[in-house]
Amino acid sequence: MKSVLNQIAISTFICIAALYCYNCWFQPEPIIIERAPKNNASFVDFLLDKQIEPHFRAAAPDNFIRAAEHSRPAVVYIRTLEEERSWRSEQERSAGSGAIISPDGFIVTNNHVVENGQELQVTLNDRRTLNAEVVGVDASTDIALVKIEADNLPFLVFGNSDSLTVGEWVLAVGNPFRLQSTVTAGIVSAKGRDIDILDMDYGIESFIQTDAAVNPGNSGGPLVNTKGEIVGISTAILTYSGRYEGYSFAIPSNLVRKVINDLREYGTVHRGLLGIEGSSVTSEQIEELKLDKVAGVLITLVFAESGAADAGLKKGDVITGVNNKKIGTMSDLLEQVGRYRPGDEIALTYARKGIIKNATVVLRNQLNTTDLVTVRRDKILTELGMEVRDLILSEKRKTDLEGVKIISIYKGSTISKTKMEPGYIVTRMNDKMIKNTEQFISELKKAKGRIFLEGYYEEHGGPWWYAFDN
Repeated sequence: MKSVLNQIAISTFICIAALYCYNCWFQPEPIIIERAPKNNASFVDFLLDKQIEPHFRAAAPDNFIRAAEHSRPAVVYIRTLEEERSWRSEQERSAGSGAIISPDGFIVTNNHVVENGQELQVTLNDRRTLNAEVVGVDASTDIALVKIEADNLPFLVFGNSDSLTVGEWVLAVGNPFRLQSTVTAGIVSAKGRDIDILDMDYGIESFIQTDAAVNPGNSGGPLVNTKGEIVGISTAILTYSGRYEGYSFAIPSNLVRKVINDLREYGTVHRGLLGIEGSSVTSEQIEELKLDKVAGVLITLVFAESGAADAGLKKGDVITGVNNKKIGTMSDLLEQVGRYRPGDEIALTYARKGIIKNATVVLRNQLNTTDLVTVRRDKILTELGMEVRDLILSEKRKTDLEGVKIISIYKGSTISKTKMEPGYIVTRMNDKMIKNTEQFISELKKAKGRIFLEGYYEEHGGPWWYAFDN
């Protein structure tokens, strides 16, 4: 009996010793079940933190609910109407979208949405329809500002289009095919695109290209970022069928904001000019220009006594930066300079024979002064194809004549077909003296049929006559 107890004690001791040794030297590794990262957590956070909530996302964001909910109530449907004389009824001339940018009813849209109608109507997201008035338009950027009489409206704010990067998510909001408040998503495909649709002097094309679906009716609607801020205004599609085929284009919000501020404050856009002509640098030119990459704007002409001339710029210089922003193409340069008014100073970086230089340029207006001269771009003028202004005091003193000066003439327009040139000063219309722009526009609105203009050029004298049908 005693031997049996001894054997049991020895066996128990051996088992306890074995378990002790196993726990000390043969402890198995714990099994860790990793959880997916929280929303917006990075992959590094995922590796470092094993206690994150289980909800893995391949990319962020994976929905645009907040941006859509914020932007849709502030997007409107715009249509222009004209009277059918034969039936005494109204007919829709064009339609598009717009974005409310203030609680008291200011709306930004495209110029081509509102330019051809006698009456303007806006339908809000709550289905109310209100009459609207055009505050001002800018054909050179295809932007228009309209106003409705209403209060406490939902509105959108402008974001920073400069901060957009290729590959970033954006939403196009609008009314394609009259489908109210439609939201489509895509990415920024490119920036600074020039697609040659603004065929006029001083036209600015530096579009944001996106693959968000945009169709007829989206024109004038906002392109918004994932915060619901306006980063562009949809204006065109690249298509062979007349419908969406993969790419659409929007005017950058930073340019839109400047145009809208001018229209709201002055009724017209005051655009600062460098005083040069140029072109984007090509790969064939970089060796001759001693550049290390294909980027910049080659100056081909510097206008005498312009801001660029006063700053020391010369033909053959290559502009590479404006206010610390890199300039890759002519579109980039036009967009950046287009944000400033006459009298503003900008800092230029340029290359001359491979040497980087800096200059400060004071921008001028079309008259080569720093004055904020009001140029009239009323609908009746742009339909005929011209922009006009009152004579300044120095011009009146030269001849002691009143009149209005033709500043710009649109290519292919009624006025361009008369062979008139910019700089023409109108002194008479249908044998009636013209003293200022208000009278000139009033007489144009009243005139029917053939119109005869009499005037002169400062350089060539006069009189010169032109005729066209209104």
